[in-house]
Amino acid sequence: QVQLVESGGGLVQPGGSLRLSCAASANIFRLNAMGWYRQAPGKERELVAMSTSVGSTVYADSVKGRFTISRDYAKNTVYLQMNSLKPEDTAVYYCNARSTSASSYHTQTQVGTWGQGTQVTVSS
Repeated sequence: QVQLVESGGGLVQPGGSLRLSCAASANIFRLNAMGWYRQAPGKERELVAMSTSVGSTVYADSVKGRFTISRDYAKNTVYLQMNSLKPEDTAVYYCNARSTSASSYHTQTQVGTWGQGTQVTVSS
């Protein structure tokens, strides 16, 4: 049973923008923090951004000021607006839902429920 459905990846030039979407079942969306991790080839999965169930947010330092995470409670969907994209943002982006505390977001990179992943490639 698919619980997180992602969309919105693709190829974009440096400096461009993309928006990722992740649709969840109502229960998952309402009860969990939701957000995004990414994994580049040869690298470990890392936090991009998380939004708690009450809407507070946590960002990786590398994306602060460029990426914005938001939740649409009517659509049970979390979005990641990515602006000023850089080649180093190239990765597979995974939607994540979890019930752990915010202190775990950076370190526990394998817990929770995951989407199938969507490729983001930033290249000229």
